[in-house]
Amino acid sequence: MISSVKHTPFSASTDFLPKKRFLTPTLKFSPLPIIQNSIFNNKFSSEKPLHISSTQNLTFSPKEQQKELKTQCNAYEADRSRPLDINIEVLDEQARFEAAQRLKIGIYFATWWALNVVFNIYNKKVLNAFPYPWLTSTLSLACGSLMMLVSWATRIAEAPKTDLEFWKSLFPVAVAHTIGHVAATVSMSKVAVSFTHIIKSGEPAFSVLVSRFLFGETLPMPVYMSLLPIIGGCALAAVTELNFNMIGFMGAMISNLAFVFRNIFSKKGMKGKSVGGMNYYACLSMMSLLILTPFAIAVEGPQMWAAGWQKAIAQIGPNFVWWVAAQSIFYHLYNQVSYMSLDQISPLTFSIGNTMKRISVIVSSIIIFHTPVQPVNALGAAIAILGTFIYSQVYSHIFLVKDEKFKIVVHIFPGDQMVYNWQKNFPPFGFVLPTCLYGDKRPAEQPFNLL
Repeated sequence: MISSVKHTPFSASTDFLPKKRFLTPTLKFSPLPIIQNSIFNNKFSSEKPLHISSTQNLTFSPKEQQKELKTQCNAYEADRSRPLDINIEVLDEQARFEAAQRLKIGIYFATWWALNVVFNIYNKKVLNAFPYPWLTSTLSLACGSLMMLVSWATRIAEAPKTDLEFWKSLFPVAVAHTIGHVAATVSMSKVAVSFTHIIKSGEPAFSVLVSRFLFGETLPMPVYMSLLPIIGGCALAAVTELNFNMIGFMGAMISNLAFVFRNIFSKKGMKGKSVGGMNYYACLSMMSLLILTPFAIAVEGPQMWAAGWQKAIAQIGPNFVWWVAAQSIFYHLYNQVSYMSLDQISPLTFSIGNTMKRISVIVSSIIIFHTPVQPVNALGAAIAILGTFIYSQVYSHIFLVKDEKFKIVVHIFPGDQMVYNWQKNFPPFGFVLPTCLYGDKRPAEQPFNLL
């Protein structure tokens, strides 16, 4: 029985090793063995003895062995085309993030539209009973400034850190904001709310004209073509307006021009400033209040305000005080949400939301105040608002790249893909530009190449 047992050629002692095992080894190719099981096999078989110089690296702790086994198991499962749980979690997290972003944008838009509609309704009610737009505008700014001061004092909102340079940069923005605010209020005191907002939908036309004639910026032809329905729609609505008033019309036009300059001054003067969103508009309201107050006193005065206030109280009753408070509060809130939304959404999304906001204000004011509207007048309003939407779509695809020697105007529309690679003055850009229109001069390095 003992003679039938076969011993393995492995020996734990090196005394029986042949002498030739200590010769210099030669390099030979040997394929790796195929591991058929993830569990280590304790049995070794070899035709030649195995020499182990050190066992330090072969010592595994139980945790390390379990970790290695777990890793091999995952690799094995992945090799069998079984999806890993981590991929599903990443996709689910991305989907939840996108859904949260859509919900946030929807909440911003719904709040913005609702506050704007409520403000316009109460503002028109106040102006019908108390036709003093300068005081009404002043009360709106004063209420917003007081609300923000209380918020900062009670630490509901964090107070901004400002310096003298910030207020200097804010001053031209506040001047333009004050003019636009008063002009719009004067317009709504003379004409219907719907008519004022139809004319104010022509603000993009003023923006393009100011950029072209005052700053020399040349835009592609599609941008200028998109202005035609805006101008035509506003003109048609103005001609067919039953209760047309020149002061109301000019007030809306001046408001458009003032807000264009407000945006220009804000972009040029507030670059690199840390104050933004809610606090930025709060500072803007406070400076505008300081600018507007002396002019409101000079134009209308306390005597006119006292007489008009007593007359409004006699006609409306105590509810008139609530109307004044409501229009002041909602004016600040809707502007505050507007500035806060700019930090969360793109300018294109904001412009689309602004177009839809005007539609909601026009429709709601017509329903509440029973404004008589002719079919031709409604057609003009629809054309103007549609033109504003088209303009926002076209202008969002414009990129202006300026250099000292030449200017290149690039706009994107569906077409053949081209890559813009500026090698001398700018690092290579990573975006794809389908169509290119050149401005003053074409560069010599031929930067545009078909993919």
